Amino acid sequence: MFFFDSTMIILIPAIILTLYAQYKVQTAYAKYSKISAKNGLSGREVAEELLMKSNLENIKIEPIEGRLSDHYDPRQKKLGLSKDIYYGRSLAAQGIVAHEIGHAIQDSAGYFPLALRSNLIPVANIGSRMAVPLFLLGFLFSIPSLMDIGIIAFSLAVLFQIVTLPIEFNASKRAVTLLVKGNIISEAEINSVKKVLNAAALTYVAAAAVAVLQLLRLIVLRDRRS
Repeated sequence: MFFFDSTMIILIPAIILTLYAQYKVQTAYAKYSKISAKNGLSGREVAEELLMKSNLENIKIEPIEGRLSDHYDPRQKKLGLSKDIYYGRSLAAQGIVAHEIGHAIQDSAGYFPLALRSNLIPVANIGSRMAVPLFLLGFLFSIPSLMDIGIIAFSLAVLFQIVTLPIEFNASKRAVTLLVKGNIISEAEINSVKKVLNAAALTYVAAAAVAVLQLLRLIVLRDRRS
C-alpha cells in the first residue's frame, strides 16, 4: 500500500471487497469440495475427457503443489492441477478443472484477451516493480516527472488486471457449457459448480478494484505534492 496517509480511505471499498471475495471463495470451496459429483470421476479424468472432446489431447496434465494453485500455462501447453483437484471427485474439483480447460480452449481458439494478457506479462511485471520506487523517489524529492513515470508504470499493472477479467469470466462460461454439453455434470449439480466459479471470479474483480483505486490514489498524491 506504499505508506499510510489520508488517501488510504480511497482503498477502503476495494479492501472490503477483497475480504468478502476471500471469504466467498473459501466458504464455497469448503462446502462444495465435500460434495461428490454423481459421475464419480477424478479431476484428472474430467480433464482428460474434456480435452479429448475439445480436440486438445496434446495438453499435458500434471499434479502440482499448493491449494487452489490450479492454472493453465499457454506457453508450455500444460494444465497444472493442485492435488486436491487432480485426485478430487467433488463438484468443486470438477468445476475448477473445467474452468482451466476453458483457458486451454481460449488459447487454442486464439482468444484475443488471453493473447493480449500474455503479451502484457513482461511489461506489467517490469511496471509493477518500477512503479513503487520511482513514485516514492519522486514524491520524497518533489520530482513530478518521476512520479509520472511511476504512475505510468503502475498503469501497466492495472491494465493487466483489467484484461484478466473478461478472460476469467469467459473461461467460467465455457466451463459450464463443457460440463453440461459433455454430460459430465447433471442439471441438478450445475448450480453448485456455478457458485464455486462465481466466488473465484469475484477475487479477480477485487484484485482489479484494488489496482484501479491504488492508481487513483497515486494520482491524488501526485497532485497534492505538485
